[in-house]
Amino acid sequence: MSQYSVGPKEGEYIAIKSYKHDGSLHRTWRETMVLKNNEDEFIGCNDHTVVIEDDGRRWVTREPALVYFNKHTWFNVVAMIRDNGVSYYCNIASPYILDREALKYIDYDLDVKVFPNGERRLLDTDEFEQFSKKWRYPQDTINVLLESVKELTNWIDEKRGPFSVEFINIWYKRYLNIAERNTR
Repeated sequence: MSQYSVGPKEGEYIAIKSYKHDGSLHRTWRETMVLKNNEDEFIGCNDHTVVIEDDGRRWVTREPALVYFNKHTWFNVVAMIRDNGVSYYCNIASPYILDREALKYIDYDLDVKVFPNGERRLLDTDEFEQFSKKWRYPQDTINVLLESVKELTNWIDEKRGPFSVEFINIWYKRYLNIAERNTR
């Protein structure tokens, strides 16, 4: 897959596609607004975005959500902006690639959910067990994934990057400004 040489640019929309370890398509977000895109990270926003599951089922996101991807981490973060505060859904996943079709990554089943009150839960450990056996995840990959849970936990504890109030305020405001500009 050829990498984007320049774009996509702020205010444009792209698709996000998650795959499973065997290469099968898992989920597609049809239109994510680009807020930041450079060689190391991607920040976008989904707001009432159509999501297509691998079985063809479609649904629409309910609230604005900032998405954060970093080329150097094996996780990505979705910050859902709700009336009662920000909830986070964090996917343990491969670093992303961005080509002309979409932003793409491999979802490795484990997820961490963080509630507005700071409570967090590790989710889908059963899926991780099942798929790691079914698709024979290499031990090196399993080690990286388990270390990534620890790294993600440190980011949450330190309120680093997308887990900081400043990040949410800056990037959500940026989204609102671009969305308003695009409707003129």
